[in-house]
Amino acid sequence: MPETKPSVLFVCVHNAGRSQMAAAFLAQLAGNRVEVRSAGSAPADAVNPAVVAAMAEAGIDLSARTPKILTTDAVRASDIVISMGCGDACPVFPGKRYLDWTLDDPAGQGVAAVRPIRDDIERRVRGLLADLGIRSA
Repeated sequence: MPETKPSVLFVCVHNAGRSQMAAAFLAQLAGNRVEVRSAGSAPADAVNPAVVAAMAEAGIDLSARTPKILTTDAVRASDIVISMGCGDACPVFPGKRYLDWTLDDPAGQGVAAVRPIRDDIERRVRGLLADLGIRSA
């Protein structure tokens, strides 16, 4: 029987910074071994340019990403739902694992201020992979 891969949803209000960085790191580090989603309750028009620049320094291109609206279906389809310390409310379903990562908000910040947030998110994503028993790519 094939092993089912875990599904992780990162949520932040605007889906323009923290949740985009987390989803990108998880996708890169887990390869195709984890299904990755990110969304926000009030998505911005575009990903924060300082976030795009900081992630480019880490070798990840977010320039083509667009913020997405949080849907009940996205939560229902996810095994783990991680809010990014932004006070966003998610629908709660039994059997899901909910985590809240308290992170500084990169909105309105320059690249220098985004770098430590990016690095913190990468550490947390690596920890999540270890918890899931998935070796980083």
